[in-house]
Order: sequence, then C-alpha cells, then structure tokens
Amino acid sequence: MSITEAAHPVTPHTIAPRVVKRDGRVLPFDEARISAALSQAFVAVYADLTEDHQDTIATLTQRVSDLLAARYFDNVQIHEIQSVVEHELLESGERRVARAYIDYRTERDVARSKSKDLNHAIVGLLEKDSTLVNENANKDADVFNTQRDLTAGVVGKAIGLRMLPPHVANAHAKGDIHFHDLDYHPYAPMTNCCLIDFETMLGHGFRLGNAQVEPPRSIQTATAQITQIIANVSSSQYGGCTVNRIDELLAPYARLNYAKHAAEAATWIEDPARHDDYARERTTKDIYDAMQSLEYEINTLFTSNGQTPFTSVGFGLGTDWYEREVQRAILRVRLTGLGAEGRTAIFPKLLFTLRRHVNLEPEDPNYDIKTLAVECAAKRMYPDVLNYDKIVELTGSFKAPMGCRSFLQGWHDADGNDVVVGRMNLGVVTLNLPRIALESGGDRAAFWRLLDERLTTVDDALMYRVARCKEALPANAPILYVHGAFGERLSPDADVDTLFRDGRATVSLGYIGLYEVAAAFYGGDWETTPGAKDLTIAVLQRLQAAAREWTARSGYQVSVYSTPSESLTDRFCRLDKERFGSVADITDKDYYTNSFHYDVRKNPTPFEKLDFEADYAQYTSGGFIHYCEYPVLHTNPRALEAVWDYSYDRIGYLGTNTPIDRCFECGYAGDFNPTARGFRCPECGNSDPQTCDVVKRTCGYLGNPQQRPMVRGRHAEIAARVKHLPGSVRADDAAAGVGTATTPDGA
Repeated sequence: MSITEAAHPVTPHTIAPRVVKRDGRVLPFDEARISAALSQAFVAVYADLTEDHQDTIATLTQRVSDLLAARYFDNVQIHEIQSVVEHELLESGERRVARAYIDYRTERDVARSKSKDLNHAIVGLLEKDSTLVNENANKDADVFNTQRDLTAGVVGKAIGLRMLPPHVANAHAKGDIHFHDLDYHPYAPMTNCCLIDFETMLGHGFRLGNAQVEPPRSIQTATAQITQIIANVSSSQYGGCTVNRIDELLAPYARLNYAKHAAEAATWIEDPARHDDYARERTTKDIYDAMQSLEYEINTLFTSNGQTPFTSVGFGLGTDWYEREVQRAILRVRLTGLGAEGRTAIFPKLLFTLRRHVNLEPEDPNYDIKTLAVECAAKRMYPDVLNYDKIVELTGSFKAPMGCRSFLQGWHDADGNDVVVGRMNLGVVTLNLPRIALESGGDRAAFWRLLDERLTTVDDALMYRVARCKEALPANAPILYVHGAFGERLSPDADVDTLFRDGRATVSLGYIGLYEVAAAFYGGDWETTPGAKDLTIAVLQRLQAAAREWTARSGYQVSVYSTPSESLTDRFCRLDKERFGSVADITDKDYYTNSFHYDVRKNPTPFEKLDFEADYAQYTSGGFIHYCEYPVLHTNPRALEAVWDYSYDRIGYLGTNTPIDRCFECGYAGDFNPTARGFRCPECGNSDPQTCDVVKRTCGYLGNPQQRPMVRGRHAEIAARVKHLPGSVRADDAAAGVGTATTPDGA
C-alpha cells in the first residue's frame, strides 16, 4: 500500500484527482482520454476492434480510474497516469498493446522535443521537407530570397514556440490549436493584415526610406505610390493588405489628368466643342495605363519575405465618370491578361461591390460595369463580389476584407465617425474542431466540455498575441505607425496600443472542420439530417459567445473567423489520422473542410449551396467567404450573373470557381487534367509551364501550381482524387491541402 493510500484510505469511484499537464495546467481528470488512448493502442495491434476488445478497454479504463482515485488524493502527474496504464495492460496480458502504448507516448515526447529543436527544423528545410517548403504557394521555394526567408522562418518558429506560454506551445505542437504565422510572430511583435489608409497618405504625403514623398499630381503617380506603399507595408507585417474603394480613391487624381488635357486642348484645338472629347479620351488612356501598371507592378514585386505581396483591390461603388472609368479599366486590364500570351494575373485579388440602385439591376447607372465584371469573373475567376447591404448587416459597416477574408467590425472614433481604413488584425489562432469531436467518442456532453477546455487555451493564446503586438515600437515599422498606413502618425516612442484597443483592431478566433464535427455525430451525409445543422450552428454560437466574453473582459475586439486554413487542412487531418486512424468522412479524406462550407465531395447547385451556408456567417463576422462551383462559363456569363443576383440578399462575400486553364500550344481553354506530376492539356497533352497557364483557387485566392514544381504534383494529386462537378475544380477545401499563403486571415 502506498503512503497516499495509508494516509487517505479510499474506495474505488472516489472523486478522481486533478491532472497536472506537462505544460503546468491543472485540469479535471477525464477517463474518456484513458479510453481513447487504450483504443488507439488496441487498434495499432489488432487493426479492428472486436466486442471483446471493447469490453477489455472499458474494464481497463475503469480499473485505471479506480486506482488513480485510490492512490492520489490531490493531483496526479501525466507520467504517473501513464505508468498505471502500462502496468494494467501488462497485468491483463496485453503485452503487445502495452508496447504500442509505450511506443506512441515515446513518439509524442520526441515530436514535442523536435518542434522546438532548431537543428531539426533546419535539417528538414535542407532536405526539402514538404511541410516546410510547400507551406506557401505564393512563395517559390527555388529562388534564393525565398530560401533565405524560409531559413529565417524555421528559426523564428523554433524561437516563437519557446516564447509562447507552455500550454499554448504544447497545444499547437499537438494539433489541438494552430498558432498562425509562427515564422514571424511572436519572434517579432508584427501585426497581421490591414486596410491601409491610402487616402491620407496620398493626400498629405508620406516618408518612404530616405525620401519624403509628395502628394501625386496624376493618376499614374498615384498608382505608382500605391505599389510602393504596398511593398513596404507587406514587408512590415506578415498578412495581406487591401486598397479599399480604389475607384473613389483615385478619381481625384484622374481629375488632375483631365484638367491637364483640357488645358492642352484649349491651347492646341481651335474648336471648343472638341475640348472635352479630347480630354476624356486622353484621360481614359491614362486611367487604363495606370491600372495596367498597378497590375504589373504588384505581380512583379517581391517583398522582404520572398513573396508577391498579398493584395486585394475593392471597387464598384463610384458612379461619376472618373470612378466608372477606373472600374472599367481594372476589369479590362484583367481580361487582357499579363504578357503577350495574356496569362491570368494572380494578384491583386479583385473585389467588386454589388449594391442595389447602383449596379445590381439593368436600370441601375453602373449595370454596364457589372456586366463587364461578370464577363471578367467567367474568364479570370476574379472579381469576387461583395454584397453591400449584407456586409453592413454582418460587420456593422461596409468595407472590403483585409487581403483574403478577414473583416473588421464597425468602429467609430471619438467624434462618432465610422472608421474603416488604417485598421488592422493582430493575428489568428485556429481551433481543431474535428479533433474535439473524435475525442468525445460520440458523447455530446464530452464534446461541449472539451470545447470549453480548448477555448480556454485559445483565449490565452490570443491574449498573448495582443500582448506581444503591444510591445512593438513605432520605430520598428515606420511605414505603419509613423508615416500613416495605420491611420495615425505616432511619434517614434509612442504607445502603439492606442491603435489596437477598444475595438479599433481585431484578433481572431479561427476554426476548421465544422463539416467533420457533424459527420462525427450524424454521419457523412448529415446536411439533410434533422438536428445536424443545428449542432454546427450551436458550435459557432459557442465560439461567438466566447469571443464576446473575451472582448468585454480584455478591451480588444475578438472576432470569430472562418480560417482559410491553407496547409492547415492537411496538417490537422494528418495529425488526427495518426492518432485516431482512418475515420470515415473525417480523416479518411486526408483533408479537413474549410470554414462552414458544404462538403466538397457533394454536388449541390450553387443556389442550394448558398441557401445552406447563408445561416453561418452571422456567427463568424470576423472572416467569411462563400464559393460556388461551375463548369466552363466563357460562353454563358449570364448563368454566373444569376447566381450573383441570387446571393445578394443571402450572403456577404462570394467567389467564383470555374475552369480557366489555357494551352498556348493548341488554344484549348477549360479544365486541365491532373496528373501525378502536375496538369496536362486534355486536347494536346501539353504540360509545359512555359506554354500553358494553369490557375486554381486555393483557400480564397488564385494560385498557379504549374509554376511551382515543389507543389504542383501534390495539388494535382488531390484535385484528381476529389469528386467534383464536370469541368470544375473544388480547390477551396480539397486542393488546399497543398498549402497556400502564410496569411492566416486571408490576409
């Protein structure tokens, strides 16, 4: 008898001791964890569990629980629990199972150690570990500057894990949560994504490096300054940035061009009736040239982190001649494409705003621009659409997302003015929802208990992100804090927290795998099962309630965010498959479903999909997007317009997935066939990246896997495995397993 048993005689079923985790947390004992660990060990030995095996597991679980209650009066360490489990397995004659249990625990200990081991990380990079070099489809891992950034990234991750609170680092390493962008933060107190205050910077001038930049006097100079600002902002943060309402932003500078040309006309053209025509014609060309330069410059920029800056451009609400010409030029430039071949531009992401009485109906003044936007989306996938009234309803005011899908909430300054630009997101922590469902073993009460437990860890992780961002000095990122990108112009030693607190910035509670949660309780075809959708909505309501509670307590706006997931669709599922085996409709797919999206393997009509998903975004107003899948739309843009119109009163943000691959050898345009090494033209068999243009949407934005030799095979492999509509590619969820940008919030 142990000293504890002698001092505190107890009987079985006494209240179990509390468990001291490796990271120092003290949590209630949960025998379901013992049962899950035993089940995993039995599966490792016997593959399939018989009824006798299940009875043995139940008996062993009860014996372990009773022994722990009898031996430990107060707290029990993890290693002590493991010793009891191993002893009971050996006592029961299950020596092979005991060995499997011990081996698994050893592997987990080694994995935890490696996650913080800098040498291990660098060796993985040198050996081109796909989880490192393929994490970001926006980075070409073959070029020197990207390789240097990847090297810095593995160092940043290793140091960052050591900086995190131990229980947060442990939860990230295990895959309970994902602390996004560890290659940048918390190693540096960098922010995530933002809406740059271009209006103030252009209007009042700004400093860039050693130069004081004066306000532009033409639209060409204005767009050149915008690209310079984007490049510098993108090098000072790790997420995306957006030019909000660019048509209205640039209209004043286009007017300067018109005034110049009108003066020329007055000087050289005798007939006054021709002056306006001349000035408009010249200004139209200036606007087109400026927007073409913007597109080329963004696609040829490389930031200090070795990638094209993730940039979005919002437009569509302006109704005067200059604003309409900017809108028209953006779309015409995108339709024309890049280079002599007219390749599809990857950036900037185009965001066209639909608004009733502006461009929605044929009688609206900008309906012709909408028609051009539909044609552009049918041929180039962009623009995505923002539905004005629904965005206001969901987020509190109208604004474009920051980069990909991260939305700021409505916020007013001390004078009551609605402030949109100059605001930012401080980072994302994503919750692995399918793991909670798997751990609960079908027990609904256990699911909610585990969810609340994980949310406590996410809360700590998010508040750590905020605390770390507050440690930045304005001098660390002058373009952001001193020269106006974040709206205010702080002194070099000011407190940056003035730009974050009271709802001005957001920090995001992300999630992944809502589909798999319902599948765990209701099976893979749960979409039409009574009660199943209610469960998924209840999960998001719980996340929303937690975010509101944390916001009220901390003074920082916590938003619920439908994470783009990027390589996380693969990482979480891979870790859970190692732990729980191949579980039908959950881990057997080798990816988890992004956001609240309809199961990617099924074929709802666009209208059915929008109706199904419309209920979710109100609970995830910090970040959301919907997609619809189509066959080739080149000759039927009206079908796309019908979906846009249907979406207007239902959802806020809609993207188009349609095949737009092109072969420059035979002229084929449509959907290339995935192969083991990439993609091939179905007409002539061409697979040369130099003579074909393969563009897929991955997690919210476009990518060209054919141009990335490290990732194209994996991308094609997943695309080939997933069932999809004829001629379409379901890239948002399935192909996302390749990994895309490090910008968690779409940022």
